[in-house]
Amino acid sequence: MSRTPNPCDNQTEGPERPFAVTQDELERALRETFARRVAAPGPLAADPAALAIRRANRTVRRRALAGLALAGAATVLVTTGTAQFGDRPGHQGSPIVVLGDPRTPAPPPTASPSTPSPKGPVRAELDLIIGSWLEGSGGERRELTDVGPVDRAQRVADHGGWLVTSVATAAGRTLWWVPPNGSAPQVLLAGADAIALAPDGRQLAWRDGRELLAAALVGDQLFATTRTPAPDGAVPVGFVGDAVLVRQPGQGGFTVWRRLAGALPAAAERSLLNVYGVLPDGRVVGQVSAGTPRRPCLALLDPARGLAPVRTGCGPELGTDGRGGVSADGRWLLVNGAGKDALLVDLDTLGSTVSARSAGPAVTDVVAWTPTGTALHVDGAGGLVRVRVERVLAGERPGAASVGGVAPGERPVLVSDTAS
Repeated sequence: MSRTPNPCDNQTEGPERPFAVTQDELERALRETFARRVAAPGPLAADPAALAIRRANRTVRRRALAGLALAGAATVLVTTGTAQFGDRPGHQGSPIVVLGDPRTPAPPPTASPSTPSPKGPVRAELDLIIGSWLEGSGGERRELTDVGPVDRAQRVADHGGWLVTSVATAAGRTLWWVPPNGSAPQVLLAGADAIALAPDGRQLAWRDGRELLAAALVGDQLFATTRTPAPDGAVPVGFVGDAVLVRQPGQGGFTVWRRLAGALPAAAERSLLNVYGVLPDGRVVGQVSAGTPRRPCLALLDPARGLAPVRTGCGPELGTDGRGGVSADGRWLLVNGAGKDALLVDLDTLGSTVSARSAGPAVTDVVAWTPTGTALHVDGAGGLVRVRVERVLAGERPGAASVGGVAPGERPVLVSDTAS
């Protein structure tokens, strides 16, 4: 007599369900088990089975993420080590240090980013360009990438960067704008015959072929460009407000090109030999041929009347090379004498006589005045000369200080301040 199998009896000839159980079936079985073990007839506030399942899933995810993180870290370490080993054999030159560049690595804790190298240049009150490096007056250093030999440089007002003019070449002169944010220098002009900049760096004039051109400058953009035909050899040398000072060829003197008026004036101030700067009131400080017999004298000239002299003073023997510069307040002029010395002239005494004192080595390039009233220039040997007015008046003769980091055959270039 055979026995009828009981559905609850597990002693059967074979299983009624396969061993391959899916996750959903396990979760459902787990829920049924918890439900049968609950004594309270009402529903629970929280599902114990769901809580258990969620905890299990979270554990699985955490373990998976931890494994991925460890694998990623290992990959980074291997890649970095490979890059370092692969970079060594082909590494050439020294790293470029750029002011204000956030990509520049931070210096080690024992170094100060504003401390100049012990082998670097002497600390000057103004910036210097030495070779291909811009040496900031505060100790910063910045390489001027792809900038050729430099003739002149100046700051742009309101921390607008620097303007750098190349030496004259067979292809002309190049003007670069060096941004203040650490970006690479940008070419503004190339192939110009001559370039002149306004004291604030916001205007420039240049000679290109048979024309004179002028424009306003904002960043690396030129605006409101004007042009006019010019005689051969006429070149811009500076600004008086928005007007351009133009040196005529030969002994033709100087003219003032007012761009809104169009062409250059037909007449020129032929007695004017050299221009040294502009006073705060707009009058031009220059050298004229005056007296009997004729000799070089100093004069203040009115640009509104074609640079006609309004005050003239003779006395000290002056050089005629045109090198000199006026202080920002318009009180002092540092200019070369006829001998081997520079002269410090008090422009307030300019009249029938001129008060001048010997002020050290002769000027061989530009004169740059600091906002505090010290004149800086580079002598014939490449030394930096500081002319402090109060010390010169007290009888001191300035000397030159050597500048470190200057290669043989090179000379440091002073960067004029916008207040000059």
